[in-house]
Amino acid sequence: MQLPATMRHVAVREPGGAEDLTIVEAALPDLRPGEILVRVAAAGINRPDIMQRKGDYPPPPDASPILGLEIAGEVVALGGGVTGFAAGDKVCALANGGGYAQYCAVPATQALRFPKGYDAVKAAALPETFFTVWANLFMMADLKSGETVLIHGGTSGIGTTAIQLATAFGAKVYATAGSTEKCEACVGLGAHRAINYRTEDFSAVIAEETGRKGVDVILDMIGAAYFARNLKSLALDGRLSIIAFLGGAVVEKASLGPILSRRLRIMGSAMRPRTAAEKQAIRDELLYKVWPHLDSGRVAPVIQAVLPFTEVAAAHAMLEKGDHIGKVVITFD
Repeated sequence: MQLPATMRHVAVREPGGAEDLTIVEAALPDLRPGEILVRVAAAGINRPDIMQRKGDYPPPPDASPILGLEIAGEVVALGGGVTGFAAGDKVCALANGGGYAQYCAVPATQALRFPKGYDAVKAAALPETFFTVWANLFMMADLKSGETVLIHGGTSGIGTTAIQLATAFGAKVYATAGSTEKCEACVGLGAHRAINYRTEDFSAVIAEETGRKGVDVILDMIGAAYFARNLKSLALDGRLSIIAFLGGAVVEKASLGPILSRRLRIMGSAMRPRTAAEKQAIRDELLYKVWPHLDSGRVAPVIQAVLPFTEVAAAHAMLEKGDHIGKVVITFD
């Protein structure tokens, strides 16, 4: 397949606001053994991208400095040793960086076929959130059928994914969101009860809803601001999985007593620092356990907006404003 010598990609002029994003031209990425080169049709926008744009989340030394952690498109070249893929395959993938570009090199072990009936836009909305939710809610926190779970940020990309997956695998879901409209969206996705955190204390609602027992698992992206109330809301042998610190990373004056008295477990992880083997293990579980739900339509990404990559600044601003429900995706020509 004849490839161009150069591609267009989004660049950060200097760490700062969305207005500092620009479009530049550069050489195609080098293809290393074990990687596939994808002609990108669409890429998802995620909060780690915003953090990197601001200079708060630098890429690993061996990763592309270009923003973008999830893509969908067509395989156009294979690196040495790659099996299971061929030129022309339609794939989505968790990228280690470089997703905001017309071409992106990704490890083949982090790529998945499009679910049945999907186009690139829908497929691009999957990898980052589905890898993150599956790893943290199911592999680490070990959420099981019949258990209860509280999902904070229920209308974020992570939240809409977590509500659907938890429901699909038999859990009873509670979620927090910041408006009546967002709470209704959470219930529409399968939540048993949505809690408006602007008008209700989620810990009080959980106590009432569960007869003061608490929930088995909490998926939290707020951090310090919710820590004490999260502990209060967990049942015996409950698990708290922390994936971000939107409400601060330092907890002050919190009692650790509940951890001992109710045998609580606190864990957390970020996706980007995980090893290639760890990401492959998550990919394999997704393909085997989750992709059938996507193929059947029982689970699907929620997409708020689709913009051309030349409007990436507007896409970032939309995510930062926080009024969205689900994902924001950019497309490439």
